[in-house]
Amino acid sequence: MQPGPNNLLTDVAGLRVGNASDAALKSGVSVVVADAPFVAAVDVRGGAPGTRETDLLAPDKLVESVDALVLSGGSAFGLDAASGVADALHRQGRGFAVGPVRVPLVPAAIVFDLLNGGDKQWQQNPYRALGEDALASAAVEFELGTAGAGTGATTADLKGGLGSASMVLNNGATVAALVVVNARGGVVTPGSGHFWAAPFELCREFGGGGVRVDPDPVALPAIGEGEGDARANTTIAIVATDQVLTQAQAQRMAVAAHDGLARSILPAHTPFDGDLVFAIATGKQPMIDAVADQALLGHAASLCLARAVARGVYLATPAGGDTLPTWQARWS
Repeated sequence: MQPGPNNLLTDVAGLRVGNASDAALKSGVSVVVADAPFVAAVDVRGGAPGTRETDLLAPDKLVESVDALVLSGGSAFGLDAASGVADALHRQGRGFAVGPVRVPLVPAAIVFDLLNGGDKQWQQNPYRALGEDALASAAVEFELGTAGAGTGATTADLKGGLGSASMVLNNGATVAALVVVNARGGVVTPGSGHFWAAPFELCREFGGGGVRVDPDPVALPAIGEGEGDARANTTIAIVATDQVLTQAQAQRMAVAAHDGLARSILPAHTPFDGDLVFAIATGKQPMIDAVADQALLGHAASLCLARAVARGVYLATPAGGDTLPTWQARWS
């Protein structure tokens, strides 16, 4: 199995990703959209999630498809980014039809990046406008690292970022991931620049550093130290496939994809993280074997997510006022 042509979420045909960021704010927004609504589901494993409209993604709810997904910085303030996206989609005539009315469905999740050195003394919440700008920029190619919702992301000891990766399976299906790496845990082995995700790297996509040969199995991994645990974090992600999935099957893919966080971030799913994975199915390819294909999708999604985590940190770039070094500055 190999990465897709761009090694991005948008290798799942029909999807586009838009980023918007504010350098002074040290925060931003990433939006995933398509020309038509897509099946979506969600699975939350962290202890401190921040979300909007995720209840409607449960398999027993009325609506199976949504118009866009939003990943944002800004903690609870960042949820307003989805309002900006919904407003823009409404002007385009998009949304779930209720008689003559259309209501855009835009689930969202946020990360806590309020203590990253950026200027947070705004007079008006900036995230609604950032959401609109991110949607307007949606394209097949997009920036990784210090971009979009990953602009101000941090990990325990390194600057975080926006990561993505894809994989083309032997059955012809494509699986991909997009992630905002803002973890309380660490993404490299203690005292080294070797990524925990190294065993799953393809084509030297995050430096080809390999696996550290002598990690201490009982050493405590890095974990961020905030003021009285005030520096809550969160890693939020989207995994996607072009196969036909029900909402229940998409949720199962999201559940399995969380393994990618556990493989690439130590520790993951802490009480201070709101770790969450959305799943998308665009329905372009039929499943041949509902059980075997489902198992393969979940495994591939976890591998893509682990790789995306490492890429997000590997590609982060420095900026004035940063509170942590980039991987490149410390280990390249």
